[in-house]
Amino acid sequence: MFGMLNPVSAVTSQLPGGGDGGDEGDKEKEEEAERERLEAIREAEDRRKEKHRKLEEEREGMRQGIRDKYQIKKKEDIVLEEPAMPDNPLMRKKKTPEELAAEAEAEDQDEFMKLKNTIETQINEVKQHIEEKFHILSGGKCVLQ
Repeated sequence: MFGMLNPVSAVTSQLPGGGDGGDEGDKEKEEEAERERLEAIREAEDRRKEKHRKLEEEREGMRQGIRDKYQIKKKEDIVLEEPAMPDNPLMRKKKTPEELAAEAEAEDQDEFMKLKNTIETQINEVKQHIEEKFHILSGGKCVLQ
């Protein structure tokens, strides 16, 4: 009788609504197991982060020793001087109307300078072309008196 199961309880526990009402107990056990699993994952992650922090501290100590030996400045000092741009463009500082007007004026100046340079180069090309034509027509001699 030790190896035999009760056939009635085995069948009724599989039927919906039948059995001992162990569904609530199973749900609680599953929830508890899930909480324990998540806690174990968090603990493992914390241990991993602590391990990597310690390794990075050791590496930084070695780096600093090399910097001191060869009198090298730390790169972070140089990087900190540059203004930091926000990662999210929606979080950037809004520009004032004065700043917007200054940017528009600078952009207009850029376009004006481009147009001016283009016109000046075209005028110079026309001048050279006329001088070449005049020189060819005159046969290399100045005809005007």
